[in-house]
Parts: sequence; structure tokens; C-alpha cells
Amino acid sequence: MDMTKIEQLFEKLKKEKRKALVVFLTAGYPDIKTTEKNILEIEKYADIIELGIPFSDPIADGATIQYSSQKALKKNINLKKIFSIVKNIRKKTNIPIALMGYLNPIYNFGLENFFRKAEKTGVDGVIIPDLPCEENMEITKLAKKYNIAFIPLVSLTTEKNRAKKIAKSSTGFVYVTAVTGITGERKDVSDELIPYLIMMRKETKKPLLVGFGISKPEHIKKLKNYCDGFIVGSAVIELIRQKKSVENFLKGLRCAINNF
Repeated sequence: MDMTKIEQLFEKLKKEKRKALVVFLTAGYPDIKTTEKNILEIEKYADIIELGIPFSDPIADGATIQYSSQKALKKNINLKKIFSIVKNIRKKTNIPIALMGYLNPIYNFGLENFFRKAEKTGVDGVIIPDLPCEENMEITKLAKKYNIAFIPLVSLTTEKNRAKKIAKSSTGFVYVTAVTGITGERKDVSDELIPYLIMMRKETKKPLLVGFGISKPEHIKKLKNYCDGFIVGSAVIELIRQKKSVENFLKGLRCAINNF
């Protein structure tokens, strides 16, 4: 079985003793052209780009990502257009790209069709926040068939045995949500997070990445000895919304990750 491109990336990072930075963008926000431009600017600082599939009922997303999703939907951004963004961007960059989306639009697109198209256009991973581990078999099989990393989520409320089972299904990394509840910037991370990451590290060798609420270098400094990288989303979308520099923000996070 071939390693997925995302698994290969983590092997490389491990050898280099580096932590990963994953940056989330809502596909098509504020428009397709800007999404493509943002990917190319962000790749200087990111190891993986996570492209969000806009959805009308995003249960895990806070106000910022919901806002960007609604704006993208108003411009009729759908999976067909998102695959075309990936196909276009692949002419200019080889950075790993993971699609993050709810099951409904993926299911409506047709599961096999989704994975076939993902592989063809150059998608490297998939994250489905509302997919229960009891129901992921068909999707993990298709991900394996098309050599696309399956990236599951665990939260602070996921008990040990279940978290272990979820981690086992990963062929990329395990997405550990830093808070219970929805995405969005937070002043601080939960006190429960470090003990949870220590527990997870004992249960799995898969890379552990922390997301939901990561928005400051202080968050990274506090957690980086306990995980393999970070996912940042709402803070980036907010900067895009305010037309402020994403580059300076990511530079600060990258410095915190790299110990500068």
C-alpha cells in the first residue's frame, strides 16, 4: 500500500524535527481568483492547505467560517468549482491540499465520483467533521483506493478507546479539536488539552494536529511539545475579511513553531 502524500510529508517533518502548520481557507471566499492567490501566498508558511467546502448548515463552524461559507455559496461555489480551483492551482504548486467538508455535499456528489475527481485534480486528503467512526468504512475504503489521506477528528470529550479506534482509521493525521464546540478564535486553550494530548500520544503513533481556536503564537508555544502541528482557520478568514495581512500573521505563527 502506497503512503499518501500527507503521510510522506509527516515522515519528512519527523526526520527534520519540524512541526506542521496547516492553513484553512474557505474555497471560493471572497472569490475563486482570490482563493487561488491566497493559496500561493500562504504556501510559503504552510505545510498543508485545508480547503473548506462551503455548506449551508455547518454544525462545527463558528461565526467567521459560517460567514465565509455563506458568501461563497451566494457565488454558487460547489464541489465542481472547487475541483477546478485545485486543478488550476496544481499548475503552480505541489503543496498538499486537503478538502474539509460535511458529508451531505460529498454524498450528493456521489462518494466514488468525489474520490475519483479528488485524485484526478490533485487533492491529497479529506476531512469530514460530521462522519461518525461507525459509519466511515465506505469512505475509508474509497480514500485508500484513490490514495487520498483520510483525516479523522477527535475532541476532548472523545473517550480513550473510541479515540484510539478513530486514530487507527487515519491515513494522514489525527485532527484534535482544541475546544469542545465550534471553530473560532479563543483567548486561551483549554487546560484539559495537554493531558488529552499526552493520553493520545500513548494510544497512537499517528501525527496529532491541534485545531479549532488556534490563533496566537502563545497557543503554539504552550502546546508544541505535545503535538505534531497546528491548524489555523478562523483567524485567517477574519484577516481576509478585514483585508489585513495574512502573511504577517502566519509569519508570527511559523516563528513560534520553529522556535525563533
